[in-house]
Formats: sequence, structure tokens, C-alpha cells
Amino acid sequence: MKNILLFIKENLAVGLLLFALFLGAGNIIFPPLLGQQAGEHITTAMIGFLITGVGLPLLAIVAIAKAGGDLQILANRVGPTFGVIFTSIVYLAIGPFFAVPRTGSVSFEIGIVPFLPEGLTDHWAPLFITSIVFFALILLLAINPSKLVDRVGKILTPVLLGVILLLAIKSFISPMGEPGAALGKYTETPLTEGFVQGYLTMDVLSALVFGIVILQALRDMGMSNTKKQVKTTIFAGIIAAIGLSFVYIALGQIGNTSINAIGTFDNGGTIIAKSAEALFGRLGTIILSATILLACISTAVGLLTANAQFFNKLFPKVSYKTFLVIFTIFSAAITNVGLSTIISASLPVLLIIYPLAMVLMVLSLFDHFFKGGKIVYILALIPTFFVSLNDGLKQMEIHIAPYVNILKALPLYEQSLAWLVPAIIGALIGLIIHNLTKKSKKTSLISSSN
Repeated sequence: MKNILLFIKENLAVGLLLFALFLGAGNIIFPPLLGQQAGEHITTAMIGFLITGVGLPLLAIVAIAKAGGDLQILANRVGPTFGVIFTSIVYLAIGPFFAVPRTGSVSFEIGIVPFLPEGLTDHWAPLFITSIVFFALILLLAINPSKLVDRVGKILTPVLLGVILLLAIKSFISPMGEPGAALGKYTETPLTEGFVQGYLTMDVLSALVFGIVILQALRDMGMSNTKKQVKTTIFAGIIAAIGLSFVYIALGQIGNTSINAIGTFDNGGTIIAKSAEALFGRLGTIILSATILLACISTAVGLLTANAQFFNKLFPKVSYKTFLVIFTIFSAAITNVGLSTIISASLPVLLIIYPLAMVLMVLSLFDHFFKGGKIVYILALIPTFFVSLNDGLKQMEIHIAPYVNILKALPLYEQSLAWLVPAIIGALIGLIIHNLTKKSKKTSLISSSN
């Protein structure tokens, strides 16, 4: 018991670091929206959301820890070309292209706009100035990643948790009203709709990337034993999962009980901003601003650090700091296109790569059963890609009639989960081929030895 308590005490900061890295813009704005739209089906919808927003990211942390903290090594099981391309796309998607600019935009929309004079809310200058200040701070924090545990895990996270705790306690003790009626797909398929909405958090993709940040932090702390690194990373994943579950359920509750007090909105940021004001008045706005800024700062630091480390490894002639500066400036520029544009542009990409990431992650957890057989990965990922590609095209309102007509026959098509059955069938066929090939080779070896 004493050893367990010592282990927890020594590694709690790492778990808080991982939780803080996860808890960014999307984690704050999407659960309240789910809460409002799910209505009386909030529990079922939240279970689906927690599967993709907490359960699968935890499995991804385990998978990436066992792979040495490197997504590229994991993706290389399909092939080296796939490994480089897929890993690069994932890093850029949750880095300077979408997720990091989203942290800047959300920080502005919820953390700054409520305090601006009315005439300046739609002017370009406040967002421009905010993006410069925000990303200058991010660059300062990320320039030396060896300080990440102290700066984020030990300082920002406890403050962040305290702020969210205040909102959560108030919403449970004094709920703003009763849940409204379920809307859209939540009326008939709340579980699968919650599952798909969990994509928007990007947590599975983030988990595949944050592994390298955690392992580097552990090495900087002097932890060189590989087994201990894996054990600590998994423990950190459990801490992060507990924290995220609490945050999602609390924010979902706030959204679910908010309709009587604030009305309905199609923007989670607006819901949480108006709810905070309804719960605490002007103080609520200040509390929420602090929450958003802290969450977005910690996430942006982790994502830019991970991106700079990955591309520095891929192109070692370019230094870590150079990549960090480039990605920070690029993120600041993209931030200025606005939150709605960033979310709209990211959705098609997420719908395409998220299923691929989930299939790759799940297969890696069962890798020991088929000894890393490449054919299993390939035959599972090919049909997954062709189905998820259609989901991305559909989001961009591109419809190829023959292609769509074939895919419509698949189970769960309407729920954007049509890739699931083809992925399972592809993996099973790959497993059969792998076992037959292995058996054939073994027979040939026996024959030749005779």
C-alpha cells in the first residue's frame, strides 16, 4: 500500500499534465452543446460521447505507450510510407492547421469578447491582437519542453480544475431548469450520435500524439527504465480519463439544464458563456474566461511541442525551435479566420482520419495475437478509408452517386459509422490470410528440411 501511494505521489503531476494537455477548446465547447441537444436522452448520449472522448483516448495512450510513445512506429506496421504520411497528417490536423488555431479562436470568443465594448466585438483588430499575445505566451511556455511538467502539470491544471469545479457544483446544486426535448439524431440514436460527436474533441488523435510529450517529460525527469515509463504513462492516462469524464459530465449537465434560463443555441461556446453568467452573474463570465484561457494555453503548448518534436525528428536539419516558431506563427495566422471557419474546415478531415486512427489503435492492442501481420492492418484500413472518405466528401457536400449508393447498403450508414463493419471484416480476412500464409511457410520449411 505504501509503495502504491508513493507511486501515485511521484507521478500525479504527469497525470495532471496529460489531463491539461487534453483539456482544450473542443473539450469545453462541445459537451454543453450535446447537453442541450440530447435533452431527455442526455445519459445515453453522454455514454457514447465518453466512449470516443475518454475510453478510446485511454486505449490510445496504452497503445502508444507500448509502441514507445511514437505514433510513426505504430503506423509503420502498415508500411513505412503510410507511417510517414498518416502520422504527418495527424500531427498537422491536431496542430497548426486546426486544433491549435481553434484554441486561439475559442480563447478570444469566450475569454475576451465578453469584456470588449460593443462596437469592437466584430472588428478584426481585437482578434489579431489577442492572437499575437496568446501565441507569444504559448511560444514562451513551449520553447523549453523540459519545464512542461512544472509549468502545466503543477501550476495550470490545479487552477483549471478549481474553476471547473465551481461551475459544476453550482450547476448541480442550483440547476437552471429542466432538460428540453431531444433534437436531431439525438431523438432516435442518442448513443451513436454522442459517439460521433466525440470525434470533434480530437482526443484519440491527441492521445496518439501526446505519448511522445509524456515520455520526453519522463526522460527529462530522469526516468530511463522503459517498463517504468510505460507504467507511468498508462497511470497518467487513467488520471486524465477520470478528469475528462468529470469535466464532460459537468459541462453536459450545464448545457442540459440551461434552456429555460438562456434559450437554445447551436454553438457550445455561447451556451457555456451564457450559462456561466446565469449561474454566477458577471463573476461567472470571469470564471469562464479563466477556464477557457487556461485550458487553451495548456493544450496549445502540448500540441505545438509535440508537432515540433515530431517534425524535428523527421527533418533533423531543422531545429526544434525553428519548427516551433514556424508552427506558432502559422497557428496565429489561421486563428484570425475565425472559429466557425476553423471548425467547418476541420470536420471533413476528422471524418476521414478519425476512423483510421481508431482502427489502427485497436489493432495495435491485439497485435500480439497476429504477431504484427501487416496484411491484417492493410485489409482493415483499406475499407475503412474508402468508407470514411465518403463521410468527409459528404461533409463537403460532394456526392458521387454510385459510390454513395454502394455505401448506403452498409450497416450504420446514417450514423456515420458505416466503416465499422468493413473494418472488422477486413481485419478477420487479413487474420485468416496471415494464419494460412504462416502455416504454408511452416509446411514448406518442414518439407525442405526433410
